[in-house]
Amino acid sequence: MPRYDFRCRSCGATFELRRPMAQASDPAVCPQGHQDTVKLLSTVAVTGTAGAGSGAPQQAGGGGCCGGGCCG
Repeated sequence: MPRYDFRCRSCGATFELRRPMAQASDPAVCPQGHQDTVKLLSTVAVTGTAGAGSGAPQQAGGGGCCGGGCCG
């Protein structure tokens, strides 16, 4: 189930709720009981590299956007 971050405008608390995507825009009440909250924009960072040992196939010629030969 997705997690959504909220901030309370009354007390400034930041909190997280797990709810179905269908309820993503529903109002949220902060842990202190305030109802003046706003949903925060969440960002997801995915890091890592594909390389030897990762199970990703290796391309001949160094890879790149077009196989390593035409991207001068």
